[in-house]
Order: sequence, then structure tokens, then C-alpha cells
Amino acid sequence: QVQLVESGGGLVQAGGSLRLSCAASGLTFSMYDVGWFRQAPGKGREFVAGRKWSGDTTYYIDSVKGRFTISRDNAKNTVYLQMNSLKPEDTAVYYCAAGEVGRDYMYYGQGTQVTVSS
Repeated sequence: QVQLVESGGGLVQAGGSLRLSCAASGLTFSMYDVGWFRQAPGKGREFVAGRKWSGDTTYYIDSVKGRFTISRDNAKNTVYLQMNSLKPEDTAVYYCAAGEVGRDYMYYGQGTQVTVSS
């Protein structure tokens, strides 16, 4: 059974930083693309960042480029999202995701709340 468990969310002031972690189990983690999504109150879930199963290829939405960094540690079956210079509009529930190479993300965690105060 595949499980993705996020941690590291919380309340932070604008301009602050948080590091989200996502521990994966039940899959060959190194063979999956990984990503982070978020859902703000009253809005749909949006893609935030992604990292391919191999190499250093990463993807970000424009609003987080230069502020967020996605990384992975395959030895620990963990993906991270380092978030710097946080803004109130980054407030959302953040979800990690995993997907087979070349396919849509198929596994999601339960989410972790990030709240940025102004």
C-alpha cells in the first residue's frame, strides 16, 4: 500500500521560510516522478513544483520560481519543498504527489497546512 506522509507545515510571518517533507512508502520511490501541489481556501488544487525520477530536471509555477526549491533523497524515500520569502498568497494546504514516469501523478498525501501571516 502506497503512503505519502507530509510534515513541516505551520504558521509563519511573511518573508519567513518553511521546509516541507514527504516520506514515501510502499513504492520504488526512486522510479517515480515527485511533486508538490497546493490548495488554497475556495480554490482548486494547483501544481507547485515537480522533479523527475532521475537527473536534476525540476518544474515550478511562475509564482514560486526563485523562492521554492524541490529536492529528493532517494535513500530516505523523501521529497522536500524548501519555501523561502513566503507570502500570504502562499497560504494553502500543501500535498506531495508521486507518479509513474510519463504519466499523471497518481498518489497524494493527506496534506499539511501552511499559513503565512502578513
